[in-house]
Amino acid sequence: MKYLLFLCSGNYYRSRFAEAVFNHAAAQHGLPWRAFSRGLAIWMVEGDLSPWTEEALRQRGIDRALTGATRVALSEPDLQRAAKIIAVKEAEHRPMLRDQFPDWEQRVDYWTIDDLDCATPEDALPVLEQHVRALADALALAHHQT
Repeated sequence: MKYLLFLCSGNYYRSRFAEAVFNHAAAQHGLPWRAFSRGLAIWMVEGDLSPWTEEALRQRGIDRALTGATRVALSEPDLQRAAKIIAVKEAEHRPMLRDQFPDWEQRVDYWTIDDLDCATPEDALPVLEQHVRALADALALAHHQT
């Protein structure tokens, strides 16, 4: 099994949605990959899971159990465990990684998915879903070619 790590700030909204969508898609493709998610600043939010994430997963028929039970702060062992790491918004997360885990800043792939301060869930989550599904499709193609 290979592990994919999604990073965001609160591990409450975007990374949790990406985690569940990826795990759903990976199961559909029969991939030996499993996503997990972590936050770089989990103290910024309260609660276990964003209501927007819960609703978006429900609308897509994706089981809530495909994301973790609650928010979790990023640790060095999480980074070491992951075969691939994606931070969902470079402008937001690269500085946090530089401050907290400087040795890892250059080992992360960065996307540009806005948080609630810049985009509504109706705008951001479909874009995030497209990115996640494209990644799952690419991994499936590579897996089935080997």
